[in-house]
Amino acid sequence: MTASQPLILEEMPSLSKLYVNAAATAARRRILGSQAEGVLPAVSHEVRDVRPDVEILTAYQHLLGESASDILPAGFIHAMAFPVAMSVMNREDFPLPLLGMIHLRNVIEYRRPVRFTEPLDIVAAAETLRAHRAGTQVDIAVEVRAAGDSAVSWCGVSTYLAKGVFLPGIDKASAAAAPQGFSAPDPTGLWELGVDTGRAYAAVSGDFNPIHLSVLSAKALGLRRSIAHGMYLASRALADVGAAKGDAFRWDVQFEAPVFLPARVALEISTAESGDGGWLRSHYVAWSQRSGRKHFSGSVAAL
Repeated sequence: MTASQPLILEEMPSLSKLYVNAAATAARRRILGSQAEGVLPAVSHEVRDVRPDVEILTAYQHLLGESASDILPAGFIHAMAFPVAMSVMNREDFPLPLLGMIHLRNVIEYRRPVRFTEPLDIVAAAETLRAHRAGTQVDIAVEVRAAGDSAVSWCGVSTYLAKGVFLPGIDKASAAAAPQGFSAPDPTGLWELGVDTGRAYAAVSGDFNPIHLSVLSAKALGLRRSIAHGMYLASRALADVGAAKGDAFRWDVQFEAPVFLPARVALEISTAESGDGGWLRSHYVAWSQRSGRKHFSGSVAAL
């Protein structure tokens, strides 16, 4: 993580309050206009001695298909840390509008098993601002350590796009490469996602972003229906990879098209093995069984 001035928060930020504040900021900027420059806040946000809630952990494991264990799943740690990342994006000097950001990519390293009994320190910072052909994208980096320890146990970078926002000082992106055609393989799994999928994940992640909750709340933000959380989809694919991934792994996902709810999502997981049959990595891709359009893809590889 890039060195930045730390701001120690007294407690974990409330996502509901952050969303309310983000809505108020958006309304204020619509009225007064935005004077944002292409500069990120040079400060990280940190919360210390964070303790997982066991009941929420168990509910998360049941919902995502993770094995019952006292080891925190990689996706659960992302959900735990998400309010700290959101608090950075909710700052007055953060140049992009938080509401309406499009989730493009995640890269996560899970360096060692983290047990639910461990108190954790979580730090987040905005690191890279750059052009995208459709607007401006930003990387939000998060690190998680055992409380008081300097060794990073889990780290991740989430990339978001502010569509239609072009900041001064950010060069325009070059033309995108022509998209490669996608031919759906034979699926190894099929998910039936009900209209309540977003609400169910919100209950275990705390992420009650209106675009995931109902048709009405999604329409208020310009979507035709509610959509599944990106990290719900990625975390469920990670759970489907199973125990082969071991204790330490690199996990990435790229999102291409939202999953509007309800939906039937097809999934294919392929595995690469070493010469002696040991697991090296798994690749996954998910698509709409109705239209054949790819939703997301990624991989899990041993560290």
